[in-house]
Amino acid sequence: MSRYSIFSLARNAISHHENWQRAWRSPTPKKRYDAIIVGGGGHGLASAYYMAKEHGLRNIAVLEKGWIGGGNTGRNTTIVRSNYLWDEAAQLYEKSMKLWEGLSQDLNYNVMFSQRGVYNLGHTLQDMRDIQRRVNANRLNGVDGEVVDAVELSKRIPHLNCSPDSRYPVLGASFQPRGGTARHDAVAWGFARAADALGVDIIQNCEVTGFRRENGEIQGVETSQGYIESPKVGVVTAGSSSVLADLAGLRLPIESHPLQAFVSEPIKPVLDTVVMSNAVHGYISQSDKGDLVVGAGIDSYNGYGQRGSFTTIEHTMAAIMELFPIFSRVRMNRQWGGIVDTCPDACPIISKTDIKGLYFNCGWGTGGFKATPGSGWVLAHTMANDQAHQLNAAFSLDRFISGALIDEHGAAGVAH
Repeated sequence: MSRYSIFSLARNAISHHENWQRAWRSPTPKKRYDAIIVGGGGHGLASAYYMAKEHGLRNIAVLEKGWIGGGNTGRNTTIVRSNYLWDEAAQLYEKSMKLWEGLSQDLNYNVMFSQRGVYNLGHTLQDMRDIQRRVNANRLNGVDGEVVDAVELSKRIPHLNCSPDSRYPVLGASFQPRGGTARHDAVAWGFARAADALGVDIIQNCEVTGFRRENGEIQGVETSQGYIESPKVGVVTAGSSSVLADLAGLRLPIESHPLQAFVSEPIKPVLDTVVMSNAVHGYISQSDKGDLVVGAGIDSYNGYGQRGSFTTIEHTMAAIMELFPIFSRVRMNRQWGGIVDTCPDACPIISKTDIKGLYFNCGWGTGGFKATPGSGWVLAHTMANDQAHQLNAAFSLDRFISGALIDEHGAAGVAH
């Protein structure tokens, strides 16, 4: 290390971060923008970034009622995969996967994307038939996948309980080698910094309290910092989407539920992949810090609380001990919850609305984080051109009228 580097490190160490360059600006809102994104999570920031980068729109604002990364982006278990069953979903998530694979370089920010692979376990003959079907469908869509039997699985994951005497014996699994995990906070920070560098105004502590429209067209938004005019408004607010829709006079076919997650005390590396099970309803991975990151399904009741019920904690812990008895004495450090909005077909809404210039990106349920870059990419196209991209055309609001639903409950059934 050079002498200059040593002195620079020492100077910054004793400055208490006072002299550090800010990752993004904190501007005062302008009176007018060409486009506004409501929601400063990963999807919203990605939408603004790709609008600026791919479509040349620079007079854009991202309005966040709290702080960047304070919502669901920082409250998930960071799993990334694209092995969905139906063509429409698989192609959208695969677009996202390809963006993930170059995201750190594109943003010039390490999002810590680790392609450690994702296993979806099968416990019954029907599970294995479904796994075969999904892997074959994935391959037809250019998505990587393989079927792994129980013998091979026990070799790859030695601590997994593959005993035939277990309550739900493991018969095999699907495996997506390109799946894995990413650092959720880094994703938000990376997109925020990159969007800011392209001129996007990121405005925190700015809650949208209403919409102005005239003759069926959006005019702008009322906020806690005053009225802001814009002919294009994209609402990307995860679990609060129905609340914002109500402010605009719309009713969406979604429900909001708490989704819980847990992390353990740090332990030495024992699990180098992601393991999921629909049957026992739990999934687990190990972070780079050594924490076991654990989750399951949503709480059954509707609500907007960022917490959850004790029964779900009990159920999840039982599921993980069923799969990994070795973890039975590991202590859990903390628990938290996020808010997910779910559609009847377990697929998102990325759509124009009947109000010209108003767009919604919501209903991702438990699959939102993995879709972050792809979701932003297609919404940016839709807002810039006022027309859906072919990748999100099937995810319009109209499908709930036409009946052309995309039922992904099988592929999205265990949260991530």
